[in-house]
Amino acid sequence: MGVTNASGDIIPSKSDEKRNKYACVCAIIASTISILMGYDTGVMSGAMLFIKEDLKISETEVEVLAGILNICALVGSLTAGRLSDWVGRRYTIALAAIILFVGSVLMGIGYSFAVLLTGRCVAGVGVGYALMIAPVYSAEISSPSTRGFLTSLPEMCISIGIFIGYISNYLFAKLPLIYGWRTMLGIGALPSAVLAFGIFAMPESPRWLVMQGRVKEARDVLLLVTNSEQEADLRLQEIKEAAGITEDENGVTKPSNPSRGEGVWKELLLRPSPSVRRILIAALGIHFFEHATGIEAVVLYSPRIFNKAGIEDRNHLLLATMGVGLTKITFILVATFLLDRIGRRPLLLTSLAGMFLSLTMLGFGLTMIEHASEKLIWAIALSIIGVFTFVAFFSVGLGPITWVYSSEIFPLRLRAQGASLGVAVNRVMNGTISMSFISLYHAITIGGAFFLFAGFAVLAWFFFFFLCPETRGRSLEEMEELFSKKKRREIEVEPFPKVNSGRHTEISKI
Repeated sequence: MGVTNASGDIIPSKSDEKRNKYACVCAIIASTISILMGYDTGVMSGAMLFIKEDLKISETEVEVLAGILNICALVGSLTAGRLSDWVGRRYTIALAAIILFVGSVLMGIGYSFAVLLTGRCVAGVGVGYALMIAPVYSAEISSPSTRGFLTSLPEMCISIGIFIGYISNYLFAKLPLIYGWRTMLGIGALPSAVLAFGIFAMPESPRWLVMQGRVKEARDVLLLVTNSEQEADLRLQEIKEAAGITEDENGVTKPSNPSRGEGVWKELLLRPSPSVRRILIAALGIHFFEHATGIEAVVLYSPRIFNKAGIEDRNHLLLATMGVGLTKITFILVATFLLDRIGRRPLLLTSLAGMFLSLTMLGFGLTMIEHASEKLIWAIALSIIGVFTFVAFFSVGLGPITWVYSSEIFPLRLRAQGASLGVAVNRVMNGTISMSFISLYHAITIGGAFFLFAGFAVLAWFFFFFLCPETRGRSLEEMEELFSKKKRREIEVEPFPKVNSGRHTEISKI
């Protein structure tokens, strides 16, 4: 347990700062669901080349196939929040795995475009569940000093899944056409079965348990995911205050109406307090800009981009795409270790500045290639470098921070459904970009499309600079106060609070 300084702040001891191994294992198991989501995205980028040839589908049908997963994920994300408030975080993860299993099996059968599209839709619903629940669960079992690391694991797993999808493309491309792409898509069912067993090793979220009045169970979980009994009791007290649970002479009094998520949409959208309104704008904004800056176009259509850049051999295209996946994993791994050391804002703003430069470089290179009468080696090199630097800058900042930030800033009573609303915006933008990118670059050229994404990167930089305060080192129960109007001047003066400041300020009951 830490000591108290002259200002009344609790400064954690070194034992409090250590990563709890059990919490890490739980977050890793929960994040496994994100591997399935990433695999569905990554494998489709290469599989589309073979699906188009085998099923003789049009460019429009290719766009629909690419984007329908994200549109259907909208359904999953909008229902996942309420469901997780009702049945718990753990069983919501299990349901997501089952849905993804069914979707993968249908896509693996895929004897017609209709069946393939149906499987893609089913998988999309599972993706919506997975994207919402994995970061929320990780945030709720982690301590302030390790929350950035644990909550960024789902994004890391998405990138691992994408990379495995690229490897699958390369390996199974050697099979006969009729079997190759179906194997690529169908093999995604295997991790779902593994997760079904892993779910039994995970405890329920202690914050969800407190919302149901199951305080003793919540304390038992906190004893497992913290490093000392004192830390567990301190975190439990904060959670009880946030949930409106008080103690009388006979002990803990349960809330009269355990929360099942009722009335949350009204408080979020119709009658939000000023601080909740700022939280909602920040959460929806970060999800909007994650895809408005073009990452889905680069990840999903990277073979086409490399083809436009002058790489024509199919195997070389798939190898270059694997390089994109490996870059993404490497730099997200870097981000996971920097989030709790440097903070969210410095990484986010640096990431967007680098993304702007990379997108400008990529747009210029592709424009020169498209209008040149001969092969321009320097423009090809510039375009390829632009793709890899863009993915690197995205992965070290905006990619993982989108999920870390949006899952940690909502108050306890609003967290699940607030996060699901953010995922809904994320999927709408993802689907819009993936379903319109081919039409967009036909309309304004492929270079023009990336100049457009560069413009959104500039807007995103200013949005985050002015509207997103630093959350590093603050407990989840402090977030509503952090976004309150009286804190705005403090945020401007101290945008990057010290790690593990351990400030446990009294907050209004949520």
